Amino acid sequence: MNASLNQEIIEIYRKRAQNYDITANLYYLLGYREWAYRQTAVDALHLQPGDTVIEIACGTGLNFSLYQEAIGPQGKIIGLDLTDAMLTQARQRIQGNGWENVELVHTDARNYAFPTGVNAIISTYALSLIPESDQILEKGVNALTSGGRLALLELQVPEKWPDWLVNTGIWLIKPFAVTDEWLARRPWESIQKTMREQLVDVSMTEMYQGLTYVIAGSKS
Repeated sequence: MNASLNQEIIEIYRKRAQNYDITANLYYLLGYREWAYRQTAVDALHLQPGDTVIEIACGTGLNFSLYQEAIGPQGKIIGLDLTDAMLTQARQRIQGNGWENVELVHTDARNYAFPTGVNAIISTYALSLIPESDQILEKGVNALTSGGRLALLELQVPEKWPDWLVNTGIWLIKPFAVTDEWLARRPWESIQKTMREQLVDVSMTEMYQGLTYVIAGSKS
């Protein structure tokens, strides 16, 4: 990721951080069931009590409660994020809930040294923003324990959509930091290819007429 793109993403999410959770709920007005999609991605991890889960680009920690329900206090959550303001919101969420099993790491995921033997890795609406997403996926898979799961909740431009619907879809997902670079790169293609190459038992579920998808698989 070049420096200007990196900074653009940071600035977008700095501006969105304080109201991120509220604005996410506004998508329900358009029939976009964001929370249900997040739940689908977390369910795909098959989490068990005591598991360790890493979230790439955890943002405000919106997903943390979903992990907590599955792993319990004996499990561990490691949340990575590039944006300081988002992590500030995540810390407030952690303190407000009294969670003692969450570690936050302010880092660029490209430079993160994944601990080995983790049970699950997830990213929601984020990994495709990073041009080096394939390399991050490979590093993540290497860190998983045998049978560990990796799941992504992502966005794509469906192939069969007419232009007017594509333009509407792009307008809808722009707040997720979708840029012209993202559209030209078509990251969903390489992400889905890498997932199928690196993992076994890969499954993919499309939602909202194909604009959103969850893809998940296991380490052999």
